[in-house]
Amino acid sequence: MTATETTLKTVSSLVNGKWEHPSGDSHPADFHAAFQQWKDTPVVDRVQPLYRFKTLLEKHANEIADILTRENGKVIEDARVEVRRAIQMVEVACGMPSLMMGDSLNDVARGIDSRTVREPLGVVAGITPFNFPAMVPMWMYPFALACGNAFILKPSEKVPMTPTRCVELLLDAGLPSGVFQLVHGGKETVDALLSHPLVKAISFVGSTPVAKYVYTTGAAHGKRVQALGGAKNHLVVMPDANMEKTVEAIISSAFGAAGERCLAGSVLVPVGDAAGPLLKLLAEKTREIVVGDGSKEGMGMGPVVTGDHQKKILGYIDKGSEEGADLLCDGRARSKQGDGFFVGPTIFDNVRPGMTIAREEIFGPVLSVIRTGTLDEAIRLVNSSEFGNTTSIFTQSGASAREYQSRVEVGMVGVNIGVAAPMAFFPFAGWKNSFFGDLHAHGKDAVHFYTEQKVLMTRWF
Repeated sequence: MTATETTLKTVSSLVNGKWEHPSGDSHPADFHAAFQQWKDTPVVDRVQPLYRFKTLLEKHANEIADILTRENGKVIEDARVEVRRAIQMVEVACGMPSLMMGDSLNDVARGIDSRTVREPLGVVAGITPFNFPAMVPMWMYPFALACGNAFILKPSEKVPMTPTRCVELLLDAGLPSGVFQLVHGGKETVDALLSHPLVKAISFVGSTPVAKYVYTTGAAHGKRVQALGGAKNHLVVMPDANMEKTVEAIISSAFGAAGERCLAGSVLVPVGDAAGPLLKLLAEKTREIVVGDGSKEGMGMGPVVTGDHQKKILGYIDKGSEEGADLLCDGRARSKQGDGFFVGPTIFDNVRPGMTIAREEIFGPVLSVIRTGTLDEAIRLVNSSEFGNTTSIFTQSGASAREYQSRVEVGMVGVNIGVAAPMAFFPFAGWKNSFFGDLHAHGKDAVHFYTEQKVLMTRWF
């Protein structure tokens, strides 16, 4: 039996809120039964398929990156980096024998010992977006499986091939039958997962309106939910910043992955005298970006994911011009190499905080420049946003960096870093309307999210 045939035998679909499985079993009880066996498997044995999965991901990394670029559009180098970050998630999850360890203390009272253990929740589900189809699912199911849960993955219908290929490799790695299910579909599928009594927890990554819906609906059905939403990330540049390195980081942040990521820098905040030299160099370098087919080497930026999304981004560019911002670089006029839904890198200068392009998440290669006079003014601007995913400051001053880090109301803060994305062993810690829940994705938070803590007290006579 081929890997694809094996995958198809484990794929479920949700029709009108009811489970239908290729085997003919229309009831999820068997999936719950598979969980019962899996949770009783020693944790040192549960991570063995993940070790083999990591090896297979490394072996097929270029293949997965090619699939990712073909269906998502991001340039091949970005795709390869994404696959590498996905593999890092699996590496950390393989450490579950240590990560799940509890605490203990003898003689909490005379003759009484106490300890804590972590136990899996049951059947849990992940709903993932189109922009990182290799990495974001790995924020979820390696940790959930290693903790002893059964897992249902519902990827974006825009990019089904990348997560499906990764699941094929997971099954080839020897994961027991029935522990993992892959489902495809739209809102109806999501609603079925949110309401089903055997689904104990939901992980979600997507836009803020949908994240809020997933959180409120899942919580109303008694589920544990972590829902990661959208963002409007600010990049603050001080006059003493290294301008060449700063511009390099800004371009990567604002235009990498065509701006289709929740950590993209979308608002540039030059402070005082930084604006002149910064914007001159930034405009020069932005005009040098080669836009075209992401599968070709040498491309600086690929297309956006769909024609509808392209129209949405172009509408925001039109809106920025209508509201009076100055187009420093107009992505609508850029030449492109190859076919696709292209929008060139776009920079607006003299944007006011109340403008639409300054407030709303565009999710495309559009950078808004809001000039400020002081660091204090920049911090107030950042803190006024309804979002709180990530931000960065560019400076050579430790005092400025420390003040920014301590006062800014954002979950992930970088210093001289374009994309302050945490490694797999730290949490993805968005704040405000960028996150709904209390336990974040990956790192120790993932272990706590996918387990319940039990306190045991013992006395022997």
